[in-house]
Amino acid sequence: MENSNDNVRAQMRKGVLEYCILCILSRKEAYASSILEELKTANMLVVEGTLYPLLIRQKNQGLLSYRWEESPQGPPRKYYVITDKGRAQLEEMDAAWQEMVQSIETLKQS
Repeated sequence: MENSNDNVRAQMRKGVLEYCILCILSRKEAYASSILEELKTANMLVVEGTLYPLLIRQKNQGLLSYRWEESPQGPPRKYYVITDKGRAQLEEMDAAWQEMVQSIETLKQS
């Protein structure tokens, strides 16, 4: 059974995953398993079953597009690319994140 600290962390991570995906793709295009690796490196532990629905949703919202590229080993890879709409959304998320962090810091100091 998951302890409450793990559950709190999981809920907070889930809330910022879409933001994290856009951050990663704002630096470079990437395929799903490399996005997973970056998230894991940042201790944002995510499974493929969580990532793929988010990528599909963001693509359907016009925040991402993708292209296929042949892979030296295995099947072709789907590379995700942030769109102009995705960059605009990321700017809004950056501003919202900064406001939230500032609000929480203010509350902690009260």
